[in-house]
Amino acid sequence: MSGQVAEKAPDPAAEGQADGGGTADSEQPAQEPWAARRDLDAHAPKFDFRGVNRGVAAQHVIGDIITGGKVEHHYTFGGFRNEPVAGEIPAETLERLAEDFVPEGTVFEELLERLRHERVIVLMGNPFSGRRTAALMLLHRLGALPVRALDRDVPPSELSLRLASGDGAVGHVLLDLEISREQPLREAHLLALRGRMRERGAYLVITTEVSPYVESTVALATWRPPEPAAVLAALLPKRTGADRARELLVLPAVAEFLSRERQIREVVRYVAVLAEEDRERIEQYSLRALEQQVQEWFEEAETPVQLREKAFLIALAAFDKGPYALTAELSDTLYKALRSTGDDTYQKPIPVFGTHIGKRLQKARAHRYPADETTEWGPVTQVKAAFHDERVAPMVLREVWTGHPAARPALIKWLNGLAVDGRPFVRTRAAAAVAVLALTDLPSAMALIVEPWAGAKESRRQLTAVSTLALAHRIGAPNIPRIVDVWSTSVQDPKRCWVGVRALGLIGPERPAEALDALRAQARHQYDKKQAQGRVGAGDEQVADELPQSVALLLLSEATDAAVTTLLPQLGGHPSAQALALDGFLTACERQDADWCPPMLDTTARSAVASSAVSRFLRAALNDRRTNERAEDVLRQWLRAADRNPATERALSELLPLLVAGQRDAARLVHLLDTLQGPDGGPRPAVAERMHTALTRPLAHT
Repeated sequence: MSGQVAEKAPDPAAEGQADGGGTADSEQPAQEPWAARRDLDAHAPKFDFRGVNRGVAAQHVIGDIITGGKVEHHYTFGGFRNEPVAGEIPAETLERLAEDFVPEGTVFEELLERLRHERVIVLMGNPFSGRRTAALMLLHRLGALPVRALDRDVPPSELSLRLASGDGAVGHVLLDLEISREQPLREAHLLALRGRMRERGAYLVITTEVSPYVESTVALATWRPPEPAAVLAALLPKRTGADRARELLVLPAVAEFLSRERQIREVVRYVAVLAEEDRERIEQYSLRALEQQVQEWFEEAETPVQLREKAFLIALAAFDKGPYALTAELSDTLYKALRSTGDDTYQKPIPVFGTHIGKRLQKARAHRYPADETTEWGPVTQVKAAFHDERVAPMVLREVWTGHPAARPALIKWLNGLAVDGRPFVRTRAAAAVAVLALTDLPSAMALIVEPWAGAKESRRQLTAVSTLALAHRIGAPNIPRIVDVWSTSVQDPKRCWVGVRALGLIGPERPAEALDALRAQARHQYDKKQAQGRVGAGDEQVADELPQSVALLLLSEATDAAVTTLLPQLGGHPSAQALALDGFLTACERQDADWCPPMLDTTARSAVASSAVSRFLRAALNDRRTNERAEDVLRQWLRAADRNPATERALSELLPLLVAGQRDAARLVHLLDTLQGPDGGPRPAVAERMHTALTRPLAHT
């Protein structure tokens, strides 16, 4: 099903398990289908694809883009990019910045007084928070003109020595000072700078990010930007007039834009977009700004530290809203794979300690929060990490897969490791990540990842392939039902067939008739194969065992009525079809919830269609020599559950009379009630006597 893709799929069995954690064990028993559906519901991310392109290669949004014959302009706030600058800043640049600067809601006035008194301040703030513009505006408002920009590559210890005398500058700004372990910022450096500034009657503002390499005695000044709504309200009237600005600011698209975490540069660009009054661009800007951010993350130079943070971004995209510690742990396994791309001998150790969690999440535009995580032992409180904007996760995965194909081998190696991890959460999120790749590029995702998983010897890889297909279909990837139908009816590849059969039970509820047709076709194939070989054990036993499990999943889904209606005619059909119907039905009946309410019995209280079908299936199973003992065991299980749950007792008391079509049926049920034992061979439950009464009422009319 991978089309004509010529890419060679890696051998999943050859991938080292250390790449993802957990234990690769080809003898690991397959997870039972109920647990698989539970894990999908509990651990699958709620991806937000609103407005996100599907099946399209990564766009280039930096610079001008021509879309539908229109040129889209992107602006840089403040007139500065990230390259170092040195020399006098033009007066017209400062005037332009002053015209649009918005100090409302900030500590700008406090910083102004502090600069006037101290002569030198270190302005610390997040990237793209407007800290550089704030630094220039402090000098401009103070009248410290002209302003000279200093080279940021100068070590802090040499700053005072590099300030040339007699250059005529009164204001000095050092933008984005690099502070590191080798070049820390100490109080002595600032004291020397202040002395030099006082000698010259000048002022200096230094901007920097949060850093652990600033001496504790250095009194930093913290910059926090104004609220995005305040910036829009202040700048837009200057472009459009007050009346038109008020009309634009109440547009739903503007409210949606402001509802998410925003950088000042994005807000300023949005002012220009709003001023153009192009409704399409106004509505699309939020998404386009997000795409630009994602592309910028992966276009930066690949220094070792930055590559490690790129790996964290990818891992966070896969494990968004998951535990931070797990995300960080698995991001380093991806970092290892990325770092060795093109050089298998790269053996340098991964640093044990890296970026502080707060700074790492701030760069990723994410946050941490405590929340309960669902585990097989119950909920456990964890510190989780999530992007501020829920649309980022699928966008990051799409950008890496389609925009940076050289990363694919490392990404596939990482995902292969996650697919056999011992933690259901990890395996489910690996499946969800590949589902996004399938939505973006189905042929490559199938050929390089899903098909090798489906044919792997490890059951966990096969199960992750099942989850991938189910989640890919859930998020709208194309052609998944066709793939599953073809695989589930395959007569040549038992492993892939098993994956297809299991997947039918998970995606089948929206098309139960088609799913049951495919299952019935495979059941007929297994029957014919056994008949041809003349022995009971012939055929593909793993596939044959899975068929009734998928039928049971369909019966216990939201499509119960449609499923039982499709199955009922098979009771008198071909032996393989009748066996599949009865085995699937009894498998569903054997399922019991923790509150002693068998789900199959519960359907009889909610649906007249299900009630009639359940009674007919049970009568058929009780009168079939192959299944009668199993059907009686189901009734015993339901009776013991009824002894503990009044709702189950009511449903069973309504059902039992429907099982009586004659004296033989009545005698069988009376004997079953008389001989019923409690759990572990205990005394006969009291509910058995009450069920006698339920049986005798309709017998009077028989």
